[in-house]
Amino acid sequence: MIFSTGFMQKAGSTEFNKKNFPSLSFEYFKLVDTNGTGAFLFKMQADFNRIDGNIGQIFTQLSQTLCFWKPKLNVYLNYSGGLGITLTGFGFNIANAYGIGLSYPFEWKGAWMSANISVRYNAFDKPSYDPQFTFYFGRGLYDWKFFTAGSFVFWTENKNKGDMPMLSGKKFAFFGDPQFWWNIKKRWSVGTRANVFYNLIEKDAMKIYTTLGVKYQF
Repeated sequence: MIFSTGFMQKAGSTEFNKKNFPSLSFEYFKLVDTNGTGAFLFKMQADFNRIDGNIGQIFTQLSQTLCFWKPKLNVYLNYSGGLGITLTGFGFNIANAYGIGLSYPFEWKGAWMSANISVRYNAFDKPSYDPQFTFYFGRGLYDWKFFTAGSFVFWTENKNKGDMPMLSGKKFAFFGDPQFWWNIKKRWSVGTRANVFYNLIEKDAMKIYTTLGVKYQF
């Protein structure tokens, strides 16, 4: 389990976040879950990005792989979704997304990795069915004094989510959260994690939010 907190830096412009803000995240990962069928991941992140310091957005992800056979190709199940509120006080939801597909876990030069391809259902007012590719990685360095990990997700979705009938076709989107931690004492680490968005917050724009944080692993 990983519990970390840090300050998210504002992206290039101040249109979306006028100042740096704290971010709190919790991650639980088990390579072989209690059922012995595959890997399990639970992630939750809360951003305190309101002007008054309150939580402005919360996001949740669940992933599970299933394998009841000898080949390494696993069944991959995924869910993500969340809620938020704008600086002007209007609420919004990060639409639920459900995925099912195949996962291939492997090791390379001491790092564990997983490549997943799935069909993604975005629960917009006008539902969207799309391909998604997800890549996870993690590696301990120098006898686990340093640790790097992260995920990268690529997918498409409808431009018209049910609220903009003048739009048609698909758009490409991307999210990544690479992180690097330095163990300073027993279960405590300091480091950084970046949230990278493309074509999500602003059309055809890349937004990068970096952190300086503390992690406790138990």
